[in-house]
Order: sequence, then C-alpha cells, then structure tokens
Amino acid sequence: MDLSIGEVAQRSGLSVHALRFYEREGLFANPVRRLSNGRRVYHEEDVEWLAICTKLRSSGMSLAVIRQYIELARQGPGNEHERLQLLRLHEAHVEERIRELQGALDVMRYKVRVYEEHLARGEADRLWNPSSSDAAHDDPADR
Repeated sequence: MDLSIGEVAQRSGLSVHALRFYEREGLFANPVRRLSNGRRVYHEEDVEWLAICTKLRSSGMSLAVIRQYIELARQGPGNEHERLQLLRLHEAHVEERIRELQGALDVMRYKVRVYEEHLARGEADRLWNPSSSDAAHDDPADR
C-alpha cells in the first residue's frame, strides 16, 4: 500500500520536514519513490524502518553511523559481522550513558529527599543559597 508523506508523518510521529531531512541525509533503508507529479510515495517498510531509526537516534547514534549501517544493509548479505559490530559498539555506548544517567538520577533523588526533609521540618532557611556568604561552602543540606 502506498502512503503519502502526511500519512507517514502521522504514523511515525515525525514531521514532514523531518521526513524530508531523513531523505536528504540518505537515512531511509530504500530510496523514496516519487510519482510523476513529484509526490513522495512511501511503503509500510519505510514506516517500520523509521521506528527503528528514531530509536537509534534517540539512543544517541549519530546520523553518520546510521547512514553507515543503512549502506551496509543495502549491500545485502555478506556484511552482517560489520553491522553487528556497529550495533555492539553503540550498545556499549548506550549502556555507559545509562550508567551515567543512573548516577545523575541517584544524586537528584538524594537532593529531593534532603529538600523534602528540610521543608517538612520547617528548616528551608538552612538549605544552601548560592547568593549567600556560604556559597563557597558545601551544601549544608548534605551535612
């Protein structure tokens, strides 16, 4: 079934502008077909690929690496090891980023708990104020 750019935008959650950008950047698994009037025609496989592609982007995979992966896929069988290597490298990057984010989340949860405790005790005035003379010191809420 042929899909218009508007239908693909609606189904993928990407804007028409983003779809045109993805096409210009060579990020579709297959070239986008055009009708004689110049209108783009997409297929269900394009929508499926866009779902994968947007997850790769949201995980931090660069456009260059996505493009490299697509080029390998377009070449067909015989380069699966190279594709797997690209995915494994990115997987390691994502896992490291998750560890970093977990550390940041742990700090945020700790700080939220400290603030909630101080506010519950009516001790908000004891919380660190960067404009006070104690700004150069540690956050007293952490002591």
